[in-house]
Amino acid sequence: MKIVSIRGATTVEYNDKEEIVKATKDLLFKIEKENNLIKDNVISILFSSTKDLNAEYPAKAARLLGYTQCGLMCFNEMDVLDSIRKCIRVMILYHDSLKQKDVKHVYLKDAKTLRPDLNK
Repeated sequence: MKIVSIRGATTVEYNDKEEIVKATKDLLFKIEKENNLIKDNVISILFSSTKDLNAEYPAKAARLLGYTQCGLMCFNEMDVLDSIRKCIRVMILYHDSLKQKDVKHVYLKDAKTLRPDLNK
C-alpha cells in the first residue's frame, strides 16, 4: 500500500452556491469512477478555487457525498494574469495499491485546457 495523489479540476459559469456544489460533486463522482476509489482510503482532499468563487466551499460537496472521515481543506488559487476563471481544483491523497502512473486525473469543462495532455 502506498499514497498517491489524484488531481482534477472543473469550472462553473456563475459564482453560485448550488452550482459550485454540483460541479464539485460531478468532479468527485468522475474521479471516484475513473479510479475505483474507496472512500475509507481517502486521506485528505485539498480544494482550491479562483478568487472569483466565494459563494460556497467546494469541500461542502465532498461532505455531502460522504467524505466524513478524511481531512478537507479549501484554499484560494494563485491569481495568475490571463488564467482560467471560475475554476475549482482538487488534489486527493489516497492510500491504496494503485500506482501513481495508473492514476486517472480528471479535468472537466473549461478546466480541460489545464491538462491538454490528458485529452488526447
